Amino acid sequence: MSEKDKSEEIEEIISDIENNVDANSDNADTVEEQQEEVEELTAEEKLQEDLGKEKDKFLRLFAEFENYKKRTSKERIDLFKTAGQEVIVSLLPILDDFDRALKELSKSDEDEMFKGIELISNKFKETLKNKGLLEMEVKQGDTFDAEVHDAITQIPAPNKKLKGKIIDVIEKGFTLGDKIIRHPKVVVGN
Repeated sequence: MSEKDKSEEIEEIISDIENNVDANSDNADTVEEQQEEVEELTAEEKLQEDLGKEKDKFLRLFAEFENYKKRTSKERIDLFKTAGQEVIVSLLPILDDFDRALKELSKSDEDEMFKGIELISNKFKETLKNKGLLEMEVKQGDTFDAEVHDAITQIPAPNKKLKGKIIDVIEKGFTLGDKIIRHPKVVVGN
């Protein structure tokens, strides 16, 4: 080989190397761009994931707030239903006194006094009824229910039909709305 051939061969090799270097640098740039895209995608994916977490957190907080609103609304309604419960419970002994007074006045000859007390008693009962107070209907012969009645004593039943049943009602029971505020006090036969 001549020197000219050698120099041409060297130039060809150098040009091949330069072409390879350019190609490699283009490939390196492409690889770097791909890596940046992957990094951007992962950053985008991270943002999407963070967004999903925040949405979930928001939905949970919203649901919790809705439950809170429902619960407080229900409590407020219950409070309004039984707002005067303490006052009404404190008036029940007066209602009992009216009943005892009417019972005693019916035995006397004082018709005018009886009518006056009866009018006041009826007005008082109607006012309490308008506020939601209802008398529990309990009479002799009803079945005793420990959830509803308050047994103050047991006596031998006068007959077999009254065994385990109510023999006498000592004190009336009352409900305010759906809630029992005073259980009727009864005597039970055994």
